[in-house]
Amino acid sequence: MTDGLQAWLGRLEHRTPESNIRLGLDRILSVMDRLPGARPECPVITVGGTNGKGSVVAMLEAVYAAAGYQTMAYTSPHLLHFSERIRINREPVDEQAVVSALDEVERCRESVDLSYFEHVTLAALRVAAISRPDVMLLEVGLGGRLDAVNAVDPDVAVITSIGLDHVEWLGGTRRSIAREKGGIARPGRPLIIGERRPPLGWIEQLEASQVKPSVAGRDFRWRRAGGQLRLSFGEHCLDLPPPSLAGRHQWGNAACAVMAALSLKSQLPLSLPAIAEGLGDIRLPGRLQKIPGSPEIWLDVAHNAQAARVLGEALGPAQVETTAVFSSLAGKDVAAIGKVLGGRFGHWLIPPLASDRNVDPAKIEGALLSAPVEGGIETVESMQQAIELARERTPPNGRIVVFGSFRTVAEAWPLIQHRE
Repeated sequence: MTDGLQAWLGRLEHRTPESNIRLGLDRILSVMDRLPGARPECPVITVGGTNGKGSVVAMLEAVYAAAGYQTMAYTSPHLLHFSERIRINREPVDEQAVVSALDEVERCRESVDLSYFEHVTLAALRVAAISRPDVMLLEVGLGGRLDAVNAVDPDVAVITSIGLDHVEWLGGTRRSIAREKGGIARPGRPLIIGERRPPLGWIEQLEASQVKPSVAGRDFRWRRAGGQLRLSFGEHCLDLPPPSLAGRHQWGNAACAVMAALSLKSQLPLSLPAIAEGLGDIRLPGRLQKIPGSPEIWLDVAHNAQAARVLGEALGPAQVETTAVFSSLAGKDVAAIGKVLGGRFGHWLIPPLASDRNVDPAKIEGALLSAPVEGGIETVESMQQAIELARERTPPNGRIVVFGSFRTVAEAWPLIQHRE
């Protein structure tokens, strides 16, 4: 009798905690050779980048669904339920299917000491082998070159943006981070780059490796034109509806998604109406998501300075009283986040998180003070207390913004959904 999914995940967490990051491809490749169907037979699009990866995957899911194709998407982390990480036709896969795949990987790994992420990635590939999708969409977990997802050769790769994040693994400069992220590209195959300011010399290095990069601002461009997304490349110009996700940055993500899909048009033909329909029907909770009410609540998984800048732009000038419920995980540059958002909030509430990567709220407070940020900063005992205090202190016409990580939004979610 197989274990339930939660028991399986608990076993993996005990064996190698998800926070115990072990980059490298040797382990996963050795097991792939024994796992039936682990090497995809359908076209694959792999999406990397500092921010925007999940958005681009969701956009590609929507576009291909509108065109009638069967999709499989693998993303991380999840927001509420683990099975969100493996989606067939935009729906989380049945938990028993995940359990069966985890069982199969366990049988095939033999003595190989797989990490949590490697084991789960192989399970996702096993699910795909059984469901036989028309296209597979893979989101890089961390970096690119040595990430488990890179064990799969993509037909098209996408790099959304290059920012300073995970510097302890990827290096402390945008150039070193770009080099790691560029490792998902393959010689002779398209690479879509949404970063308009790539590090000096990086594109030339990719081209010297026979990669075929299409670079934002050089090979394709996007802009707003009469409320439409105008995408230009070569001699082509497409007018498309704006993406249904909030935020100006999503227009660039949409341009990357469309360019990636068009790069596969010889294998997966797409009509303009299907692309337009897909951009208008994107499903992705926790990204500048607004929950109506008094006060209005915003949810955003922003967890680095680049994402915080996008959040700040979306919030706009401080016209109403705004309270932040903020908490971060280990390894994040809280001071940099605070510097970007320094004057946006009248008050910061900092709860602890239920995670092995939790950071003491007092340390987060110290980092915000060093930024410095404006407004009061208060550490609290729990997420429930943070939400309750935020509601008490924010006027009906104000805003509460919950952000800092997937975990922050996930812990706040049930408390917000059950508002009176």
